[in-house]
Amino acid sequence: MDVTAMTGLRFKEVEHKFVVGDHFDLDGFRQALAALGPVRHVTLRVRDRYFITESGRDRGFVIRHRFDRELHELTIKSVAADAEVRDEINLNLKAGDQQATVDAFVGAQGIVWQGALWKDLEVWHFADCEVVHYIATAGDRVVRCVEFEATDKPTLEAALAVVNRYEAATGFAEAERNPASLLELMWPHVLQSGRTTLTE
Repeated sequence: MDVTAMTGLRFKEVEHKFVVGDHFDLDGFRQALAALGPVRHVTLRVRDRYFITESGRDRGFVIRHRFDRELHELTIKSVAADAEVRDEINLNLKAGDQQATVDAFVGAQGIVWQGALWKDLEVWHFADCEVVHYIATAGDRVVRCVEFEATDKPTLEAALAVVNRYEAATGFAEAERNPASLLELMWPHVLQSGRTTLTE
């Protein structure tokens, strides 16, 4: 799935993810971001449900159903070996949880796999970037991450420059970026059976 030719970067997510440990200096990170003057700062608890459908398995995408107090959306994300740049198409849903409706909609496409996680996240919104720290949990699996996503992206080079600038300002310039998607981090073996079509 590649929509770049039609839409440029409108439906592209440009993001760097870093997996951090329990001893991550969150207070120092918060102070560094506060000094940059975010437009908005919010904490949220988010439920994400992921689906791999028959067509998604064959064409290389997953569906995510997200619900929290601010957002309710259905998203298609492409799956790639490196999640730095990938397709992301969001459909805004009406207020209120619509789990049964989404289940019926996705179920009609033939569900191969599904899983759910919770994210306790803190988000700093800037004019050109969204910075997030979160702890994701699914059963006994826990992953803690920091993400930098460009929201101003006239070109790929400009978007990556935005991400790099915020990384440098918060001490991540020399840190090792994790190329995996959150789905792969939480459920490492889910994509294995379809890896030839889901990641190439």
